[in-house]
Parts: sequence; structure tokens; C-alpha cells
Amino acid sequence: MSMAVVGMIAGMALGFAGWFGGFGAFLLVAALGAVGFVAGRFLDGDLELGDFFRLRDDRRDRRR
Repeated sequence: MSMAVVGMIAGMALGFAGWFGGFGAFLLVAALGAVGFVAGRFLDGDLELGDFFRLRDDRRDRRR
């Protein structure tokens, strides 16, 4: 599935949550979507737990 389709589905889910549940439901769906996205990237191996705790200078040195 392409990222465009995934983005469209996420946008539709947020739209339905905002329409039927109000702004609070919109924020809840957006927050849970972000948590799910990070968890999925972590399980796929694209992220490591240490990436969240490194200092900004450490990340620059690692990329060089």
C-alpha cells in the first residue's frame, strides 16, 4: 500500500472522528495514530529506542 493511500485513510479517520465526536475525539485519534506510527516503525526496525534519548549533537556525529 502506498504512503498516499495510508495518508488518505488516516485523514478520513481523523475527519470522521472530528465530525462525529468533536474536537476531543479528533485529538484522541490523532494522538493514538501517532503512537501507532512510532510503534510500527519501532517493530519494523526503522527506529531504535536509543534514538529518543540521544542528544542532538550525538545524532549529528552519527550521521557523518
